[in-house]
Amino acid sequence: MSDDTPHRHERITRHPTPGGLNSLQYWTTARSPLRVALNYVVIWLVRINPSLRLKSWLLRRIGVTVGRGVSWGLESTPDVFWPDLITVEDHAIIGYDATILCHEFLQNEYRTGEVVVGERAMVGAGAVVLPGVEIGAGAQVAANSLVTQDVPPGATVAGVPATEMSSENLE
Repeated sequence: MSDDTPHRHERITRHPTPGGLNSLQYWTTARSPLRVALNYVVIWLVRINPSLRLKSWLLRRIGVTVGRGVSWGLESTPDVFWPDLITVEDHAIIGYDATILCHEFLQNEYRTGEVVVGERAMVGAGAVVLPGVEIGAGAQVAANSLVTQDVPPGATVAGVPATEMSSENLE
């Protein structure tokens, strides 16, 4: 992403919670328990179902924006609280057991942010993408990486936290 593109934290919405308990204790005021339960059941079906077409159809029903030809690996997990904040563009791949989070419950607040996975981008097996992150078109996230910041189009990132790999490391 360019230097004038807002960083992940600038795209996150902060929601303060009443004092005393951590913000997760107030989750039922953040999101309807019925909605979260429905999302959970749909996501559970998506995680175990091998049909790519059915996965995309189910995810669209709970608000995920899914482009054409998107591939969701088995056990991949979109955000159960705010799946409607996820956009996966055409022909992207979400790998086995990858997780896309659109929320963070902290002590005194919870935060939400949209996640965009660009066209033909790939999120590797076991990777975790945090709220507010944009993964550019054609970018690649290596397996088991923690994506805490935007990934430029065409870049390859790896590690915890994920950092861009130099061309020497890719050969």
